[in-house]
Amino acid sequence: MKRRGLFSIIFDYAGAKKKYYVFSIITSLISVTAGISPFYFIASIINKLIEGRNEFSAYSLDSILLLVLFFLKGAFHIVSTSLSHIAAYQTIKGVRKRAIDSLALASLGDVKSHNSGSLKNTLCERIDSTEVALAHIIPEFTGNIIGFLGTFIYLMIISWQMGLIALIPFTIGMVSYLTMSIGYEKYWNNCINKTKVLNDTAVEYINGIEVIKAFGKSESSYKKFKKAAKEGADCFVEWQRKCNIAFSIAMTVAPYTLLAVLPLGGILYYHGMITLEVFVISILMSVGLISPLINSMGHVDDLHKAKTIFSEIDEIVSMDHLNRPSVSKNTPKDSSISLKGVSFGYEDKEVLHNINLDIKANSQIALVGPSGAGKSTIAKLIASLWDPNKGDIYIGGVNIKDLTLEDYNKMVSYVSQNNYLFNVSILENIKMGNLNATDEDVIAVCKKCGIHDFIMNLENGYNTIVGDSGSHLSGGERQRISIARAMMKDSKIVILDEATAYTDPENEAIIQKSLSALAEDKTVIVIAHRLSTIIHSDDIILVNDGIIEAHGKHEELLEKSELYKNMWLSHIAGKDSDLNA
Repeated sequence: MKRRGLFSIIFDYAGAKKKYYVFSIITSLISVTAGISPFYFIASIINKLIEGRNEFSAYSLDSILLLVLFFLKGAFHIVSTSLSHIAAYQTIKGVRKRAIDSLALASLGDVKSHNSGSLKNTLCERIDSTEVALAHIIPEFTGNIIGFLGTFIYLMIISWQMGLIALIPFTIGMVSYLTMSIGYEKYWNNCINKTKVLNDTAVEYINGIEVIKAFGKSESSYKKFKKAAKEGADCFVEWQRKCNIAFSIAMTVAPYTLLAVLPLGGILYYHGMITLEVFVISILMSVGLISPLINSMGHVDDLHKAKTIFSEIDEIVSMDHLNRPSVSKNTPKDSSISLKGVSFGYEDKEVLHNINLDIKANSQIALVGPSGAGKSTIAKLIASLWDPNKGDIYIGGVNIKDLTLEDYNKMVSYVSQNNYLFNVSILENIKMGNLNATDEDVIAVCKKCGIHDFIMNLENGYNTIVGDSGSHLSGGERQRISIARAMMKDSKIVILDEATAYTDPENEAIIQKSLSALAEDKTVIVIAHRLSTIIHSDDIILVNDGIIEAHGKHEELLEKSELYKNMWLSHIAGKDSDLNA
């Protein structure tokens, strides 16, 4: 991906609000100009005092203009800041929306290639931290630079010698500053990466605290966190150590233009090369010359920080998206599913090889096979979480690439072995399957799923908050609520990827019975870890080493497939094969 400049990125994300930045820069420039101009009128007053003028009228206009300029400086600064803050928060809002939209359109593989802690940190805390750059640096940095150039040009007009003299301390300071800047971006990015590692380690440590304590890994896990914290701190300390001397020289020498203007200007005045008026104006204007640049230099860290963060956002926004149209090109005639010549791989390893599969509408099929055979991968491809590397998938005779994600998602419900619940009530979690559902609709579905009694036995019933990721519930309870949520969606196709993996036999029997009732007039694809739960399926697909090895009814497979027969014998002997995808 081509790296873009910071301002190019910001203006792209600002969209229609970029005009606010433009007006903010203009008003900031007026404010800076109004802040520098008083030096000219102060010099005028001093020169009149030197001339011995005593009349009030000689000073009244300059004094009034001074007051007006101070007022204008403050007023336009307020306007500039207000405009830039409106633009900044709208930009942050736009950045988040585009990033979230990108994640929604990206394939599951692309999303999972990013650490969840890093994504969360980037989309929340780090985007918020760009507010300083967006709301302050853009108008102030630009206004200060232009203000400096305007003041310098004015000095050069009245006396080119004094203009150049005023730059001597700043030039010395900038040389020192530039030596500090050598490798700046490399050091900065290194420190940021160390910070991201620390954040990821902290998230991992907190999320896994229960397992860490249960298996006595507190010390080793804490050492990992402590190491990440130390490396992050050491990186910043080392960077500051290398920068401090040069930065101190730059900040000490650069602002003091009078170190050169007073002695050298005095020599020029002594030899008659400049007038007293020019000397006085140069002294005062040189003071106002550098302050805008010093203000700008103080924002360098924020600029680099913002550039790094927006580059991270660019990576998220530029993820490869699923190839889908904005408007569906056709409408599926039913809920039948066909995979034609489908191959798929993770990175360089192909895990599915030329899969051809036809699933009739309103049928119930099961995917079985050894661990790593590719069952869950087939389910995820049908659920459109990835696009196949080769081949096509059809729903009701329509290629899924000709359907919008919205239209396709209405047709498919996917319940995985990892059942995520939001930290809201049970009622709200189930309603996410159908936002238009009433409370009575939810209760009806839960009764069919066999979870109504369990919910009502909770202290707050359907209003029970499930906790972060459903942490207040058991694994089986989370799964049953996830199944209810999928059924609430009332899609024509239901995919259950190890959806009953953590339920006990009694609950599994309840769920299987409810699934049979709820699967009427639906196409159901089941991946189950207990073969006994799928023996009545219309078709059982045996997947092995990324190919379909056999398919048929339970009795047929026992006759014609040695692998299936061995799996069944292991199952009935109480030694369930590991069927995890």
